[in-house]
Amino acid sequence: MDENQAALENVNATTFAVRDVIEASRDLMARMAKSVGMNANDLTAIALLNHYGPMGPVELGRRLGISGPSATTLVDRMEEAGYLARVRSDTDRRRVAVTVTDAAREIAAAVWWPAIEKLDAVSRTLSESENAVVRDFLARITEAMNEGREY
Repeated sequence: MDENQAALENVNATTFAVRDVIEASRDLMARMAKSVGMNANDLTAIALLNHYGPMGPVELGRRLGISGPSATTLVDRMEEAGYLARVRSDTDRRRVAVTVTDAAREIAAAVWWPAIEKLDAVSRTLSESENAVVRDFLARITEAMNEGREY
């Protein structure tokens, strides 16, 4: 048995359950994007801009894990489709922020709402104290996963 295999045998089962949630999330995003004729990066861009607010194309690209030129191509394509808009800064006209349009908000709500309802139904099966433990656990997992993030 090699060193990596031995290490894997000592990993807590909850760690693998978290991995499974992450994979299910990726799959869900891909399925939701496909259902509205987008790719996963496009729908993720809308989700990021909805969650964090307007940001520059470079920052959006970093959050998506794509290059600057690829981010520009994504923004161009989604702006042409009516999902994103470039907004010039009032204080520095050279700065441009990318924001979502009402059409993008409507699509995001339509594809996310069924998943949110299902997640909420599961969460409602937990007691108040169980929910508190899960929220704390997930916050710590999120913090661990965001360690080293550059944005």
